[in-house]
Amino acid sequence: MHHLIDCFLPCSTQEENERNQQCLQQDIVNEVNFLSSSMTESATWKAIAAKATAPYSLVYLNRQFIQLGYLSLERMVNVAEMTGAGMLYADHYKLTADGRRLEAPTIDYQQGSLRDDFNFGSVVLLKTTALQEAAQRITADYQAAGFYDLRLKLSEAQSLVHVNEYLYSEVELDTRKTGERLFDYVDPKNRQSQVEMEQACTEHLKAVGAYLAPGAYKPMRVDEGAFPVEASIMIPVRNRIRTIKDALTSALNQKTSFAYNVFVVENGPECHSTDGTTELVEEMARADKRIVHIVTDRRDLGVGGSWNLAAHDPRCGRFVAQLDSDDVYADENTLQKIVDAFHEQQCAMLIGAYTLTDIHLNVLPPGVIAHKEWTPENGRNNALRINGLGAPRSFYTPVLREINLPNTNYGEDYALGLAISRDYMIGRLYDPIYNCRRWDDNSDGDLSIEKENRNNVYKDRMRTWELMARIAKNRKNQA
Repeated sequence: MHHLIDCFLPCSTQEENERNQQCLQQDIVNEVNFLSSSMTESATWKAIAAKATAPYSLVYLNRQFIQLGYLSLERMVNVAEMTGAGMLYADHYKLTADGRRLEAPTIDYQQGSLRDDFNFGSVVLLKTTALQEAAQRITADYQAAGFYDLRLKLSEAQSLVHVNEYLYSEVELDTRKTGERLFDYVDPKNRQSQVEMEQACTEHLKAVGAYLAPGAYKPMRVDEGAFPVEASIMIPVRNRIRTIKDALTSALNQKTSFAYNVFVVENGPECHSTDGTTELVEEMARADKRIVHIVTDRRDLGVGGSWNLAAHDPRCGRFVAQLDSDDVYADENTLQKIVDAFHEQQCAMLIGAYTLTDIHLNVLPPGVIAHKEWTPENGRNNALRINGLGAPRSFYTPVLREINLPNTNYGEDYALGLAISRDYMIGRLYDPIYNCRRWDDNSDGDLSIEKENRNNVYKDRMRTWELMARIAKNRKNQA
């Protein structure tokens, strides 16, 4: 194999540039190009497409030294030719500052891999003709969404192939825990880049026939029908002895003009908590009859199943409001604000705003998270790009009973929100009404790469199913 690849690398330090240049001195490489512009800019990808002449274009996405594996470029080209891939990416290693080599597997790209933080690693190989065709369709001049826009356009006509082999090593750059990276997309300082990402995703949804225009929701009136109480607060719980009392006290202290109750549904393989949570809730339920404590004998109940159990319970109210077992409401007026907003906005689901705090309610950066990426005009389209719909989430019970949540412990609320937004209006409260407490026992605090990958595969799968449903909905409406 000779001169099959043109290489494009962002300029880094002189030492890293020299090491990368030396590493790429191979017969299979035609030319090595160093770029002064960022790989996130649309102009950079147009320039690469114009410069490339070899059959394949190898692009480094990050400014760092990449140690290529033995014959890895030959392997990439071989797989690209077998599959006809428009773009190819691979598993790799991370070399840490203390000399450790860690495996960094990636996941398969699918139709619903629309989140802008999909991890391709630091190296991608593109079929040059496919790159040039996609680049010709770039119309925006993005500063942050250039690569995102390009790979979405690639995916409309080409396959993006994952090689689950470890083909190179990269120096680890982002050493933050999963939980610390979790809120990057809602950090106010990243707002402008998020606007660009939304624009690119919306254009893609229009291209594939999945875009939903504003309005055209199913008609509904949330004040119809009879319910035992106006609202229910829902707390799924499993082994939260350190925080459940705070959550329940917050729920019971709500001041409202209507009757409400508080569901506490235990889930998990043991049917009940094993750390004293069950006994504490039972004690509080004896003192306050508003608590509906459900300990089922089912051993297969996840968080989503707990929500379904509460929603279908005859004691459930007209609306169901979220309260996680380690969080608290901002004040005693939260539930009243939620119910008032449902009646004012006549919506099937309501998304609030929250303040990120530690366990002692000290504010953590980025502070108030208002989820401004959810707008009445485009929220239900942008929902397919982001990894969550905000909190606290509240639901009109008849719609919740109609759709139901998947019986999982991760992503169940996101799946429900996507399905609701396809047909119903989702309302908003932009003032913080909830304190999301981050502490050492958060379920998403520091995930292994294997569990993070499983979570991402599942959410991408949800988006794939939802994308298919929206394409089918549009085709039916056009028929």
